[in-house]
Amino acid sequence: MLTGTQVAFIGGDARQLEVIRRLTELDATVTLIGFDNLKQTFDGATHAEMTEEAFENADAVLLPVVGTDDEGKIEGVFTSKELRLTSECLGRLPKHAKVYAGMAKPYLRNLCEQHGIALVELLERDDVAIYNSIPTAEGALMLAMQHTDITIHGSTAVVLGFGRTGMTMARALQGLGAKVLVGVRREEHYARAYEMGFEPFHTAQLQSKVVGADLLFNTVPSPIVTASVIAALPPRAVIIDLASKPGGTDFRFAERRGVKAMLAPGLPGIVAPKTAGRIIASVVSQLIMEDSAKRGNEA
Repeated sequence: MLTGTQVAFIGGDARQLEVIRRLTELDATVTLIGFDNLKQTFDGATHAEMTEEAFENADAVLLPVVGTDDEGKIEGVFTSKELRLTSECLGRLPKHAKVYAGMAKPYLRNLCEQHGIALVELLERDDVAIYNSIPTAEGALMLAMQHTDITIHGSTAVVLGFGRTGMTMARALQGLGAKVLVGVRREEHYARAYEMGFEPFHTAQLQSKVVGADLLFNTVPSPIVTASVIAALPPRAVIIDLASKPGGTDFRFAERRGVKAMLAPGLPGIVAPKTAGRIIASVVSQLIMEDSAKRGNEA
């Protein structure tokens, strides 16, 4: 249980509601900042304004999946007010407090480092990323079905990257009967893709491998789907870029050539916010309980 543990939520979307629910069930004292338009109520949760005082006794601060922008602004779908994380706010946190976000931009990293506050980037954890790859793959399949006039069964699909998301994406496509080519950089990924029944290739061969592809799914967060690669694609092909912004695709050239290309980060929060929220809730609650137990042992 988290009796006596104080957690502040700042902004976010429907995923945060599952985390709030889980922590209040564990008897944490929860403060909601940037949820003034939320119709739902939670026992054990109170609303507060974005003030320095709201941070004074927090043991944990939970930010949205994309913690802040490059200027400290926090997105919140349940408020019309501007939310901005400042140095003065973070400076009020107790030194044992931790800040949780899905991913952090330099602004947030620098702010936490400046004040000696531990920052936990949840999407960097293997468990969260692997769980999250499931709704990501399902959302990508949904987009593919919406934007093509063929079935995935019998299509030729190229997946770039064979990390946590790429592996799940390739397996989902294979399960639906697609011919799946996987572009990799590392030899161990080449071997694993081969063992799993995919057709692996090195990304240096990408331009020649996309000839005849119906679908291209990119998970690599660097410029990989270049103009020359897009020029080699059939005009009917659809590119779905799952990498974090700005993605790895030359979207300007794709539009110029008439190839349909879309950047689709954050699919779990769009297609399955309840599931995505439960994934975060499970991991965050466990981490906060471990920290609470540690503080109790040190007291």
